[in-house]
Amino acid sequence: MHIRELFRPRPGNRYLLVCKQMSRLKDELESMLDEVEAELIVSLDEQQLLRLKPREYDVVLLQDVFLTLDDKQRALKTIYTSLANAGYIVLLEKKGALVLEDTYELLQHHEFRSPNNIDIVGGYDLIIGKKMHMWGAGL
Repeated sequence: MHIRELFRPRPGNRYLLVCKQMSRLKDELESMLDEVEAELIVSLDEQQLLRLKPREYDVVLLQDVFLTLDDKQRALKTIYTSLANAGYIVLLEKKGALVLEDTYELLQHHEFRSPNNIDIVGGYDLIIGKKMHMWGAGL
């Protein structure tokens, strides 16, 4: 796993990892963020996605959660609002589980720009999208 290649955290950054169970990803993120005094919040409760506050996080990561969400539309809208300007959404699902083009379209529909699949986590599709300041839905 080379998640460090994807992010350049700064002091005070806040990352949210929503997952079904603890994993190596949590450990790697924790190690990376501790080095710069950034914060990692881990939730095993996918309902957490419906209770996020505006501009609370710099990065929201969903590991093995996105496909199980009952209301993906509502979750994406809430995540968008919860991200700081230029924040990232990261979806990690087992390789081949997501229909990539459909996922890109869904992210773009919710104003996440430049969605891409980045092959850096073995056995997973990692799709990342960016919230752009002053684009789309505002806030």
